[in-house]
Amino acid sequence: MIDDDLTTGPVTGHFRRLAIPAAIGMLFSTLYNIVDTFYAGYFGTQAQAGLAVGFQAFFVMVAVGFGLGSAMSALVGNAKGRKDVADARRLAAQGIGFATIATVVLIVVALLAGPSLIAVVSEPGGYRDAGLSYFNWLILALPGFVLAYGGNGILQARGDTVSLQRALVVAFFVNCGLNPLLGFGIPGMVPGMGFDGIALATVLSQTGVAAFILHRIFGREMMQDLRRQEFIPVPAKYREIAAQAFPASFALLITFGSGFIVQYALKGYGEESLAAYGISLRVEQIFLLPALGITIALTPIAAQNFGAGAHDRVREAFHRCWMIGVALTIAAFPFLWFGGGYATSLFSSDPEVIRIGALFLKVEAVVLPLYVVLFSVNSLLQALKKAVWTMWIGLYRQIVGMAGFIWLFTQVFDRGLAGVRVGIAMAVATGLIVSLTVAHRVARDRIGGLGPALRRGPRAARALPSAVSRATGSSPASDIAPGREDGAS
Repeated sequence: MIDDDLTTGPVTGHFRRLAIPAAIGMLFSTLYNIVDTFYAGYFGTQAQAGLAVGFQAFFVMVAVGFGLGSAMSALVGNAKGRKDVADARRLAAQGIGFATIATVVLIVVALLAGPSLIAVVSEPGGYRDAGLSYFNWLILALPGFVLAYGGNGILQARGDTVSLQRALVVAFFVNCGLNPLLGFGIPGMVPGMGFDGIALATVLSQTGVAAFILHRIFGREMMQDLRRQEFIPVPAKYREIAAQAFPASFALLITFGSGFIVQYALKGYGEESLAAYGISLRVEQIFLLPALGITIALTPIAAQNFGAGAHDRVREAFHRCWMIGVALTIAAFPFLWFGGGYATSLFSSDPEVIRIGALFLKVEAVVLPLYVVLFSVNSLLQALKKAVWTMWIGLYRQIVGMAGFIWLFTQVFDRGLAGVRVGIAMAVATGLIVSLTVAHRVARDRIGGLGPALRRGPRAARALPSAVSRATGSSPASDIAPGREDGAS
């Protein structure tokens, strides 16, 4: 069972060991979504537009699972860095209980709010009906998504990004089989479910992912001989988890909320623009995957080293993360800029969808490097237990900036569809400036700054002992030669 100590050894080696499995897992997750988009095309443009709006509404609900995963990666990673096995075990058990309660609440919210969310970003007609039907089926997948991604944070904190990768690879192939089987049935034997079959395939495969992740968690040495009472909610632990998970979940909720802003802006341009938007997101994700794998790996690496007081390694990990990620996304530029129309044509034969998809992907080719730096900052803030800042950065970039710039370029400058994408790009660019400003100030307080150790200057050097003291709970005297508690990880 993988259980890496990320506080020793070359940082680059840890990135390679964590990022590659994470990127492969995300690749198959994206391919999974592409398969859904591909088969939705057999049911027409309305089905593809319905998938786009239904999927967007569903992921507003799943934001809690992803936020909880980020929280558990940071909290359990900090505990491992401190060599506090007992606290890591308590946090893991309480996190699973937290996820279970959150799932029940989310199902109720989805049932009550789902139709209203979809109505906001769609017009009455066939594609709204398709989106609502797709969403209603996916409610059954909420336990699978929340428990899988929340639980995966526990595994990531221990240096395990392989388990989710394996689960997502298997889920992809299962989905490839279930989509045509459930959608079209077996002629003369089993009737097909049509577009609803795509949603049911997701429910079944994602439930399997969650079962596997939980199996891997409970198979770890630190989780052996758990007692039932360890899952009973402990208010102090729930507050600690919520304090880290809520900002991350809300930041992701804001991200998906921005999708509603975009879809609201696009709905006036017809269902072709919505279908093209959904396709462009899938294509963009493929080229963003290697960089996303790097930023996912940053959280456990930085969290463990922050917990251990190894602040130079935190800074090194952050800089390596964004530089590698930016290089990877720059390499993707020509494929998106020149091949966007061809990529869109793989999913739709509608000439208008292809034209709009090519336009969207040209803009994405320019902004992908900016996304990588933003994601790197978010991962660093999570590791430094300052996740609340990701919420405020996201609120500006995804809501205020997004709505403001889209309005400016579509209504004031009358740039039409191009204005929607340029507005998004401007929101990303200005959001990056805000996030770097925040990261600089947080890092100065928590780890003595973001610059290399020899360049931080006397002011940062004087701040370092107190920053270590606040991060680790140690006394200033112990910061001079930090010791580590004994105990197996």
